[in-house]
Amino acid sequence: MKTEILKLLKAAPDYVSGQELCEHLGVSRTAVWKVIRQLQEDGYEIEAKRNRGYRLGESGDVFTGAEISSLLKTKWVGRNLVFLEQVDSTNDEAKRQAEKGAVDGTLVAAAEQSAGKGRRGRSWVSIKGAGVWMSLMLRPDFPPECASMLTLVAAMAVEEGIRQVTGISGQIKWPNDVVIEGKKVCGILTEMSTEMECIHYVVVGIGINVGIEEFPEEIQDMATSLYLCTGKRVKRAALAAAVAEAWELYYERFTKTRDLRFLMAEYNQNLVNMGREVRVLAPEGEYTGISRGINEKGELLVETEEGLRTVISGEVSVRGIYGYV
Repeated sequence: MKTEILKLLKAAPDYVSGQELCEHLGVSRTAVWKVIRQLQEDGYEIEAKRNRGYRLGESGDVFTGAEISSLLKTKWVGRNLVFLEQVDSTNDEAKRQAEKGAVDGTLVAAAEQSAGKGRRGRSWVSIKGAGVWMSLMLRPDFPPECASMLTLVAAMAVEEGIRQVTGISGQIKWPNDVVIEGKKVCGILTEMSTEMECIHYVVVGIGINVGIEEFPEEIQDMATSLYLCTGKRVKRAALAAAVAEAWELYYERFTKTRDLRFLMAEYNQNLVNMGREVRVLAPEGEYTGISRGINEKGELLVETEEGLRTVISGEVSVRGIYGYV
């Protein structure tokens, strides 16, 4: 009911009477009043005037399940939304939801993570109120070998979502980072549960640094936030909704062919190290070459003196020669 009242207040040009809300939702005036109080406690500015009703004022950066839901324009992504004030990891919660039978497209978001996870077992700093920490749970019908490409699809969705909300364009650092001005603003972690050739579920975790004002000295040269890039406060719920909408668009293109042939050109256009020298940290040893973009399978093509080599996501890391990118 909170989401429905929020949508009605947002859509109204002026006051919405309490009676109108009661009739629309089929509840009592007391029930409506309680929800209005909850919304005010969440941070919404709601003016209540006798004989006129309620009017929504300009609110700050409210990041709640109701706010995200009220902004979503997706067909299926996030229609089942789980929002938590604090969680160990949105990826872990998404997996728990999957084990309970949650539907395809379930979105888990949190205001704070106590044990956020990054790639290769690293931790991810998830300060309360300073980022978009969310995970999308999918139940795809394609084979497990296709799942790694979802990390690349997610990076495209994040870059597009950031552009829509802030007006600034980021770039993608293969395979799982989004960067702005050469520094990481978003990390993506894809995990899955499989059995033989069948995927039970896939979880795509997304962590976007939004309002962080300062990073520890050891990562200042490689990490940034949308606030540091724009000097403005970005509304996290709007960003989460924009990323979910972009994800739905890109994912539907991906599932038509189960590869990246319809996304490859756009991805390579946004690839930060396209045409640049990179260092590949492979298990068999390091080597350098020129990045030539991805192929239809999402593998990075690196031109070396010995010829063109294919870099498989998950097996290696790619670093820039002159810094993080």
